[in-house]
Amino acid sequence: MDNFVASFKQNFIEENRWQYLVNGLGTTLFITFFAVLLGMILGFLVAIVRSTHDKTGKMKALNIICKIYLTVIRGTPVVVQLLIIYFVIFASVPISKNFVAVIAFGINSGAYVAEIVRSGIMSIDNGQLEAGRSLGLNYRQTMISVIIPQAFKNVLPALANECIVLLKETSVAGYIAIQDLTKGGDIIRSQTFSAFMPLISVAVIYLIMVMILTRLVSKLERRLSASDRR
Repeated sequence: MDNFVASFKQNFIEENRWQYLVNGLGTTLFITFFAVLLGMILGFLVAIVRSTHDKTGKMKALNIICKIYLTVIRGTPVVVQLLIIYFVIFASVPISKNFVAVIAFGINSGAYVAEIVRSGIMSIDNGQLEAGRSLGLNYRQTMISVIIPQAFKNVLPALANECIVLLKETSVAGYIAIQDLTKGGDIIRSQTFSAFMPLISVAVIYLIMVMILTRLVSKLERRLSASDRR
């Protein structure tokens, strides 16, 4: 017990090392939040383009661009994409590292969100589309008012899982010297030469965040299910 208390003081209390974790957590949440927003927007746009092409045969050029984007992003590691965006694309541009991370993780997440949403849209029976058209709605109105809301409910668990994956993927942001949560724990380890407590603390914080996110999504799913039964 005495060893545990001494190790705790050494890793977190002395020199206010706990601030590395707190500041890193703030950076991680910032990157994750805006990367999720970017990924959702990009993913929904790509999914609409691809599903529209599949259903109507239109948007051929945009569909080709989207397929190239999906192939490249899903076929390369996110850490490599992060390094390319920072050291190649923005090499000569004075830009915030956090902003680069948001772009990199958002673009990466968008590719997976796109396929999740597209599968949800394609799973909706064509009769729903025909019903919307019979009510006088055009294709765009039918997609927005009828198809996408149903598809969203179907793919919500998969989208939540993608958010969880994105949250954990941000742990590689330290490759471009961002002091996120993982980097904060590593800085403590490098100063105290004690790996167990700072790294376990980082793992526990990630676990708690994932559990909170999972619980919130479960509540949302229950509310959506309840609204369907009314």
